[in-house]
Amino acid sequence: MPRLCGILLALATMIWVGQAQAQERRLALVIGNSAYRTEPLKNPANDARAVAASLRKLGFRVIHHEDTSFRDLISALQEFSIQARLHDVRVFYYAGHGAQVRGRNFLLPVDADLQSEEEVQRKSADVADLLERLSELRGGMNVLILDACRNNPFLNQPAVDAAGRRFRTRSLAKPGLAKVDAPNGTLIAYSTAPGAVSLDTSNEPHSVFTKHLLSGLPVPGQTVETLFKRVRIAVARETQQLQVPWEASSLMGDFCFASDPQGRCGQ
Repeated sequence: MPRLCGILLALATMIWVGQAQAQERRLALVIGNSAYRTEPLKNPANDARAVAASLRKLGFRVIHHEDTSFRDLISALQEFSIQARLHDVRVFYYAGHGAQVRGRNFLLPVDADLQSEEEVQRKSADVADLLERLSELRGGMNVLILDACRNNPFLNQPAVDAAGRRFRTRSLAKPGLAKVDAPNGTLIAYSTAPGAVSLDTSNEPHSVFTKHLLSGLPVPGQTVETLFKRVRIAVARETQQLQVPWEASSLMGDFCFASDPQGRCGQ
């Protein structure tokens, strides 16, 4: 009997995913950067693999990259922007180092060797550029998930002058990521509050944020807003309020990663 129940549950899941695929063209770009030259991270590559696998099961066409150089990171974002035009639901998940400079958020490639804020802006991926390209698309919705608020390893690093001399300088970069308004049809989920940092757990395969995200993604009939609210509650409870995820949304309709058995969302 337990085996039969398991088979029936698997068949039901396939039906829900099939219904979603029939109604929506789904695309996801998933990137996990762990192998940094300075300040390597344990979780992001594992996080990205697990998120990519989960989204595939939920009917997404997934573009998956790990440990991207600056060139590869920019190329992946450009490819995603082009392919996004052909899809109704566009999801971007990033795990790795991020930084805010002058109120703008940047995703850092693994080959980053950034000695100044100007280099951060020139040699990292600007989240605002991706948001601008996605905002130009008509119809559909965008979901950006940024598990990228780990402590900025380049904050207050010594600067280097033309003669190779290193000296301390006041940095305008701040911890965590900056608050950004979501353009129309977009939800942006951060692993922690603006200006705060998230944890890269050393004794678990996934970050605390992505662990709870993975648990919530396949829940049937759960709207994306409810998903991230539950993730926020779980993360805040587990970290004793040290890390509190945060979202900005301008979505006008309901979206579920998995519909309920009747094909409904948010019922």
